[in-house]
Amino acid sequence: MTITDPQTQTGPESHGFTLHKKKKWPWAVGVISVAAALTTAIALNGHAGTKSPNNVAGATLTVVTAEGNHAEQALVNFVAEEIAPKYGIKVAFKGLADSTTLNRAVSTGEVAGTIYQHKLWLSQVLEANPDFKLEAATPVFRWGFGIWSEKYKSVEEIPDGATISLYSDPANEAQGLHLLERAGLIKLADGVDKWKATQKDVAENPKGIKFKLLDFAAQSRSLPDLDAAVGYTEYYVAAKVPLEQQIFAPPAPDEFAGQLTVATEYRDTENVKNLIKAFQDPAVQEFLRTDPSAKDLLVPIEAK
Repeated sequence: MTITDPQTQTGPESHGFTLHKKKKWPWAVGVISVAAALTTAIALNGHAGTKSPNNVAGATLTVVTAEGNHAEQALVNFVAEEIAPKYGIKVAFKGLADSTTLNRAVSTGEVAGTIYQHKLWLSQVLEANPDFKLEAATPVFRWGFGIWSEKYKSVEEIPDGATISLYSDPANEAQGLHLLERAGLIKLADGVDKWKATQKDVAENPKGIKFKLLDFAAQSRSLPDLDAAVGYTEYYVAAKVPLEQQIFAPPAPDEFAGQLTVATEYRDTENVKNLIKAFQDPAVQEFLRTDPSAKDLLVPIEAK
């Protein structure tokens, strides 16, 4: 599965009081901001000048995802507790706040890997950050991903002129358009790369669907105001949207499988090779099929 960095905008709010000490609080905010920046820098550079755990026998190999991805955290913890010892490694989970921080930590060897993204999202990360040296080592799961609606029980009920939300990042917008095509609601132009498709590539739109781009959290919150939305099961379940409101959800294609991503520099170290073997262990797929913490949110890789 992959997650983007949402930009939240809020307007001025009335809190019922007025600050009269005018020139002091901006200075205080500046001090807090500098302190926060220093804390982040220290956290990110804590391994600067030291050997990466990827190169140290017996070191704990941290696998990161974005904070709040509970199914992915449960999967990493399962690997750490039940599988990693079979391959002679120690594994631990860590959540980080955003994609850039997370991928930088993998690239520099501060952490061993991430299961946070599919190949198309990774390609966008590398394009935006050419200094990152990362590669997809092995597919691990498919994210639950489907069409959601509070108003309609099936795709066929979606009316002419409906407003349907897609995610606002390019890779997941393309995945959403491909899913709408699979549902028979639109048709993409012949010859277009479906994994990079945009709304400009919609050749047929018989219902006159209107598209609305929203970030991950905003989309699930906005479902009552939409005719339908195309999004990840994990976000809707977290927002307490009933699974019954997912009206179309075939398994995601290979291009959108969640990948164990590692640093190119450390790909051939014994630790990372064993980490890859651990995530390829058949017990991972059984966990995805049966464990309540992941079932329906992360789908086994063999599902088609």
